[in-house]
Amino acid sequence: MINSRKMARLSIVSLRKLFVFFLCLSAVLFLLITLQVVVELGQFERTVHILPPRDLHESGWRHRLHGSGLLASERTSPGGPEGQYPYIVWWSPLTGEIGRLGECGTNKCFFTINRTLYSHPSTQAFLFYGTDFNIESLPLPRREHHQWALFHEESPKNNYKLFHEPVITLFNHTATFSQYSQLPLTSQHLENLEVLTSQTYLVSLNQKNELRKTLAPVVYVQSDCDPPSDRDAYVSELMKHIRVDSYGQCLHNKDLPSHLRDSIAMEEQAFYQILAQYKFILAFENAVCDDYITEKLWRPLKLGVVPVYYGAPNVRQWLPSNSSAVVVNPDEPPEKLALYLKRLDEDDEEYATYLEWKLKREVSNLELVKELKERPWGVQDLTQENYIDVFECMVCSRVWENIDRQKKGLVPKTWQAEGNHLKCPLPRVFDFASGPRKRTSLRGIWTASYEQSKKEARALRHLAERNKNFTVEQYWKEVFTD
Repeated sequence: MINSRKMARLSIVSLRKLFVFFLCLSAVLFLLITLQVVVELGQFERTVHILPPRDLHESGWRHRLHGSGLLASERTSPGGPEGQYPYIVWWSPLTGEIGRLGECGTNKCFFTINRTLYSHPSTQAFLFYGTDFNIESLPLPRREHHQWALFHEESPKNNYKLFHEPVITLFNHTATFSQYSQLPLTSQHLENLEVLTSQTYLVSLNQKNELRKTLAPVVYVQSDCDPPSDRDAYVSELMKHIRVDSYGQCLHNKDLPSHLRDSIAMEEQAFYQILAQYKFILAFENAVCDDYITEKLWRPLKLGVVPVYYGAPNVRQWLPSNSSAVVVNPDEPPEKLALYLKRLDEDDEEYATYLEWKLKREVSNLELVKELKERPWGVQDLTQENYIDVFECMVCSRVWENIDRQKKGLVPKTWQAEGNHLKCPLPRVFDFASGPRKRTSLRGIWTASYEQSKKEARALRHLAERNKNFTVEQYWKEVFTD
């Protein structure tokens, strides 16, 4: 009996131990599951935090446009409490960023390429990159508080309609190559004064004269042939009267070393060293517009070669000195220019006057000095903002200015682009014989394209002022009934 009781007690104790074991095991499993849930929640929180501020991921943020142009849902005023920051949409993207909270001094704006935010009450402005500006989709109807801003540093050949007053004045804010735009980008291809006056690649005149035994006095490097400036026709005629080494695809007559033939090699040190051996570089822009000045001018100046420049009619306003470039007069025949270059090639003293500023490292053009010191952005300079960020912040600050004015009961401020913020004249076609042309030449299209773009600009203006969405068919009908 005693033994049986002992056995029963032992069984009870064993059961109790087994129960405690399973209870501890359950507790451990519960802790492990809880820990896993905490980790998952932490990962989810980090994912949510990279989304736009607060309300963007809530169920009601995707509003749709109606035919009347009114918002499907608009519960708060622009910049109100529903949106902590104003939203600014890159309608034709330049940056490609899906979303970013940008800090502009004491102001913050949320920048995005998400077009579905068009009708969001916190959306205040739309940014357009000129080259990709497309009539097929515009943020219409345009609300009273919607501001449009244009960034376009490129040649007019990329989008001619923007260069006419009916279209450029659709925008409130501008950043273009024109010195008259609200954020001028005229000096966008020049890093700083130090690079301009540097003698890193400078070849002495004695060496240049020695190299003249094998090299032409003039070099030309272009692979974008027959642009609106008609530069290849001019250069083709010039080549009849003076030797020109042409390394690019346009009027090609001399090969670069194989490792420098790719377009990405044009910033290579070895390429610079080849160009620096010449006395003159033909610096011909692809379009002729005031203030449209590219690396074609700055590169020879940096290398210590005299640029023979054709492009911006007001280029003298931007040269480092009065005698730093030979400026082409398009009304005079290329033969006359060739005679002048030959004279400089043979007269060391006269040629040297064009490099005097470089040898002394002196930039006498105080306007150029002021521009490079005072512009609010930098080029390849990590200590300064780039001009895209500065453009975004210009718009952001102006958006906040109006939000603050509204809070004070003041009338919102209006900014308006003007015709001279982006302007180019009718392309000129030289009338002298230009030599053989390829069948694929674009030379003949630019005048017609310019005239057509004026009609397109008027049509776009008319449709935009209706403040309704329109189809491509409606647009072209408007163009051809102009």
